[in-house]
Amino acid sequence: MKKLVLSILFVTTLAFIAFQIKPIKDTTKTIISSVKPVSLINSDGLTIKTRVQTPKGFKRVTYPKGSFQEYLRNYKLKAYGSKIINYDGSEYYWQRGHIGILDIPVPKNGLQQCADALIRVRSEYLWDTNRKDDIGFNFTSGHYCSWIKYAEGYRPKINGNKVSFHKTANKDDSKANFYRYLNLIYTYSGTLSLYHELPKIGDVKNLRIGDMLIIGGSPGHIVIICDESTNEKGDKLYMLFQGNTPAQSVHLVKNLEDHTISPWYHLEKGAIIPVSNYTFYDSKFVRFK
Repeated sequence: MKKLVLSILFVTTLAFIAFQIKPIKDTTKTIISSVKPVSLINSDGLTIKTRVQTPKGFKRVTYPKGSFQEYLRNYKLKAYGSKIINYDGSEYYWQRGHIGILDIPVPKNGLQQCADALIRVRSEYLWDTNRKDDIGFNFTSGHYCSWIKYAEGYRPKINGNKVSFHKTANKDDSKANFYRYLNLIYTYSGTLSLYHELPKIGDVKNLRIGDMLIIGGSPGHIVIICDESTNEKGDKLYMLFQGNTPAQSVHLVKNLEDHTISPWYHLEKGAIIPVSNYTFYDSKFVRFK
């Protein structure tokens, strides 16, 4: 009987202790899931600058009015939620890597791919600011083709890697002819020619709006810095937009690796930098002349 009483007391004691030390409910997941990331997107904004706010502690770097930097920062965007459209009118299969579509027409001829889109933006800036003499690019062969000579009627004769220019057309400095010139550049230039032609940026501390992250090749890829912000420590953040292959809507990309600052990016030379649906390895930067 004594053993029975002791057994009952022992079991009762164990039950009481077990009740007292039952596992505490894990609320960590609930707390984490309830914390929403701060959105930097203003869906009503219709320019790059007004579409995206700076992260806490950062402010935009100031550039002169009329500069290429301010031109890019204030580039017009289509309504928020607009989709990336291919040159043939179809929707691009990947619609989750952008937060804005630039108001740039996409030719139906299939040209104006990644490098071409940036060539167009740069050329239109030079046209709009009456710097037409500065519009010109190298072919992949290394031969320079300027808008001024094209407008005068000079056209390239291409035989393999040999290129010569001959006057075969009447003078025409119209905007329509300017876009025909750009189609020629799109055909014979690209990331490889830009990489060899343009000045390299050795120190990322010198990066600014208008500089480009590039892999020169066939295929290669290129994106352009379109906004810049800094904090009191001198840390820099950048935004990027790109064209793509196939030719499609030029778009402002998300930062899919760091949602806390997206669409802003930290940029480093030689780093692996994922940009939307492309990854840059051993990153290098160039600048328009």
